[in-house]
Amino acid sequence: MGDAVTATLRLGVIGAGAMGTDHVRTITTAVPGATVTQVHDRDAVRANQVAQRAGGEVAASAEELIGSDEVDAVVVAAPDATHAGLVLACIDAEKPVLCEKPLAVTAQDALRVVEAEVAYGRRLVQVGFMRRYDPGYVRLKETLAAGDLGDVRVVHNVHRNASSATSATGPGIITGSMVHELDTVAWLLDDQVVGIRVESPVKDGLPDPQLATLEMAGGALATVEVFVNARYGYDVRCEVVGTAGTAALARTPSVSTRTAGVEGVEVASDFVIYFADAYRHELAAWTRAARAGGVDGPTAWDGYLANLVAEAGVASLASGTRQAVAAAPRPTLYDGIR
Repeated sequence: MGDAVTATLRLGVIGAGAMGTDHVRTITTAVPGATVTQVHDRDAVRANQVAQRAGGEVAASAEELIGSDEVDAVVVAAPDATHAGLVLACIDAEKPVLCEKPLAVTAQDALRVVEAEVAYGRRLVQVGFMRRYDPGYVRLKETLAAGDLGDVRVVHNVHRNASSATSATGPGIITGSMVHELDTVAWLLDDQVVGIRVESPVKDGLPDPQLATLEMAGGALATVEVFVNARYGYDVRCEVVGTAGTAALARTPSVSTRTAGVEGVEVASDFVIYFADAYRHELAAWTRAARAGGVDGPTAWDGYLANLVAEAGVASLASGTRQAVAAAPRPTLYDGIR
């Protein structure tokens, strides 16, 4: 694609599971200036179904899709283990790429992506940390930036799923679910995690829920509770405590019911519903930037840092001890970005 700006951005989507399918639907129905031209998935039948609904075609392989002249930019929503290799291929093809989290399975592989992008000399990689686009989180960050809370001392986070097959191991809860908070806290505070401790009250079987304590370079602490089998629904909370006050996400439902002697509001069933606005804003912003040949959202460096903290968290869960987090030197390509 190079530096050319196209009237309509032609997108290739790799992965037609729940996330990829929802991205295709959102792009097709709610993102102006973009169209899905190709879809690839290991399940060819599913890929064909998703492609047909978008008016696109099926690519025989991910490599074919990335190299296609009919694709200007790529969305990677394939299994986690494929992310780093697919993103590296997009950099080699000089095409902007939105990669779902995590950027890689290991911090070392994420750093390889960073190094490839630095060698290319321009940003092409955006990581799918969509909470940065959620209206509630955006307003929370604006409140912090205004200084209304004074000096931040503590950030409390809750992340609960009704059930989860994708985070079915102790390490998987950290790398597949908690990784969102590992990025979000650093972004909210414009700070970096320097230490982490992860514990679980469950000693036999799946260690779920888990509680992490994050130490930030600036001195603040953050707690992260992740419960991937909480049963009652999908629930995310965040409260920032400062020396002059507190601020928290406020989810205001449109309808409150009183039935069968119970007053209440509906709880979202999954993350796609809960963060629908965030995904829409993310894809729209990425499309605008990609039409100009680049990206301007969460960086490959952010993906590397989240991978690095997650690895330390996995080590902490196994050892029962605090783990230090020491990042590689930050390349100048990412200076001034947060």
